[in-house]
Amino acid sequence: MILLSGSQQDYDALAGKPGDGPAWSAADVAAMHEFMAAWNNELVESGEFVDAQGLSAPVHARRIQLRDGVPVVTDGPYAETQEVLAGYTIVECKSFDRATEIAARLANTPHPDQGGSGQEWYVDVRPIVAGIEELDL
Repeated sequence: MILLSGSQQDYDALAGKPGDGPAWSAADVAAMHEFMAAWNNELVESGEFVDAQGLSAPVHARRIQLRDGVPVVTDGPYAETQEVLAGYTIVECKSFDRATEIAARLANTPHPDQGGSGQEWYVDVRPIVAGIEELDL
């Protein structure tokens, strides 16, 4: 599973709202969508694509915790959490190295002020437990 992270500020910038970082223009958003569509389509064509979903902004999240045995619901975003899961892609491929290679291509995802903001652009790759015995780790 390839996990993409983001923050509420990232979602706001993507929506063109002013904030600490550069706002995304319509052209920036179009370039990102074009890149992601091509990336997904290549995985479909190679037979490695299983599923992908983007998640709504943290402001739409809810956290449920038990306090003294009672569920307590907190609406997001959460001040103590800078980043949250923004989306995922599940691939089925021959090795963990191949999954890493696929994920590494996301480092070239177009975004405003690429390289100038100091913000890291990264994804995580983690095997899904059900298939871990089949991977060459």
